[in-house]
Amino acid sequence: MKSDVTHKRFPETPEEWEALIAEAPGEDRALVAKEEAAWANAVVVKEGGYPAFRAAWDERRRTRGTQQGATKEAVSVHLSPEVIRYFKAGGPGWQRRLDAVLREYVAGQQAAPR
Repeated sequence: MKSDVTHKRFPETPEEWEALIAEAPGEDRALVAKEEAAWANAVVVKEGGYPAFRAAWDERRRTRGTQQGATKEAVSVHLSPEVIRYFKAGGPGWQRRLDAVLREYVAGQQAAPR
């Protein structure tokens, strides 16, 4: 995730520092959803500098979440160019959206009497 803070200039005056501090979360202001999400994925190391951070990061990456195995299977399928263009036009995640449409179709077929 790219930080949106990197493009901001560094405060130069005491007034700019005070304004920055006032905007920061703390006792007077709770975290917003975007900040909560960022902290949920944070790696916090109190001592040890970069080597300690690197070790903590590597350890975190070694552990896999609750998912133990792949939930999808990679296949090669031929689709019409119109279908591919339609789903790709929606941007990233087009394969996930295509999967959702196919799942809905399959669920409808299973529910219908034969």
